[in-house]
Amino acid sequence: MKLGILSRGPGLYSTRRLVEAAQVRGHEVRVVDYLRCYMNITSRNPQVLFRGEALDFDAVIPRIASRRTFYGTSVVRQFEMMGVYPSNESQAISRSRDKLRSLQILSRTEVQMPHTGFAEETQDIDGVIEAVGGPPLVVKLLQGTQGMGVVLVESRSAARSVIDAFRQVEAHILIQEYIKEANGRDIRCLVIGGKVVAAMERVSDGAEFRANLHQGGTVHEVELTQTEIDYACEATKAHGLESAGVDILRSDRGPLVLEVNSSPGFEGIETATGVDVAGLLVDHIENQLEFLNTRQQASF
Repeated sequence: MKLGILSRGPGLYSTRRLVEAAQVRGHEVRVVDYLRCYMNITSRNPQVLFRGEALDFDAVIPRIASRRTFYGTSVVRQFEMMGVYPSNESQAISRSRDKLRSLQILSRTEVQMPHTGFAEETQDIDGVIEAVGGPPLVVKLLQGTQGMGVVLVESRSAARSVIDAFRQVEAHILIQEYIKEANGRDIRCLVIGGKVVAAMERVSDGAEFRANLHQGGTVHEVELTQTEIDYACEATKAHGLESAGVDILRSDRGPLVLEVNSSPGFEGIETATGVDVAGLLVDHIENQLEFLNTRQQASF
């Protein structure tokens, strides 16, 4: 298999692990900076080029940064037009990256989420706060990632001030209930091919309500309930993703899905669990290609 990893950082842990996993399995693997790719959009001969070379892969693994979603998914979509198998399709990545759209998608499923509000005009903020049931409340930038752009507010006046400040710079925000009983903890489930293959609990440092590893949290392996497993798999499937990190809070009313991440990092969860996540993803791609090839041959 000729495998392309679309990543801006060949030295990043997750990218390195994917390269190692592919090489161990005897595959030809190459890391390509997707921002340096460009496209020849031609009838019956679409191409993705890199420094003048037309790229030829059997499969690609998109590791697209959140702030580069538009161009990154355009490159993935061009590979799809060429018949290259993506570990996650461009449309599925786009669904998960739009936090509002993602929650709207989940609202059609049995997956439970924190109460969430969204409004455009600042004069409607009191109505949103009332609907969500705060304070305290969590205010989230739609474009935020790795715990950034997330603020805890503990009064209505503070909520109005923070929300108004975000709206002054035309930033779109979500207003979400604060799950106090989570106590600075959340769970990251790693789903590949419709199965949870690893899970870890992230714990904040005590001074920070966010448990994200990039915000100083620690991680350890955790045992999931069947409901948590079901929610993680259903949330991934609802977005059309083959692999994802699903973040869950444990609340008094049961597990609540916070977010679905189409390019989750591997370092924390591999360290916490000892699971070869990168290898399992490469194995899944192998199996999918074999299935698609078998089905294609059977159709002749």
